[in-house]
Amino acid sequence: MKFTNRNLHRDIAYFYVGMIIAFSFSGIILNHRQDWYPMDYTYEDQPVSVDIPADPAQIDEGLITSWSQKWNVKYDGHRIRDNQLRIYFKNNAILDLDLTSGTGTLEFKRKVPFLGHTMFLHKSTSDFWIWYSDIFGAAMLVIAVTGMLIPIGKGGFKSRGWKLALTGTLFPLLFLFIFS
Repeated sequence: MKFTNRNLHRDIAYFYVGMIIAFSFSGIILNHRQDWYPMDYTYEDQPVSVDIPADPAQIDEGLITSWSQKWNVKYDGHRIRDNQLRIYFKNNAILDLDLTSGTGTLEFKRKVPFLGHTMFLHKSTSDFWIWYSDIFGAAMLVIAVTGMLIPIGKGGFKSRGWKLALTGTLFPLLFLFIFS
């Protein structure tokens, strides 16, 4: 096989096609996460009622652990905000409680097939995945540069490609300078 920009461009793109598709889907979804967040979905919920102490400062890991034994879940963390208690459990469950009434809903969640998993990859912070993603980012740079250098004639980079590349580069720069 001859070493050319076209071959390098094509082969790297073939190797990373799965990653390109996964990051494309998850990136679009992350852009719209306030409207629809498919990382997980509720597959079961149940109403819950507990006795809330008079002083919310008494709500701690020990108290929550004693409550959680009834529901067969393991405590992972909690927060209190605007008279609402949210408790996170290790087996992908969340409990939202109203601190005035002591009532709430315990939700059990599952990852959305494919979309939830690609979002997990997009947001993962494991050392291996960060290195792999960095290599992927460098490969995307190679794909971009080699794509610009493939001679196509009248429709190539020298005739109109540079205008499209310049325009495409200006959009994120304008966004950074104007909206951030």
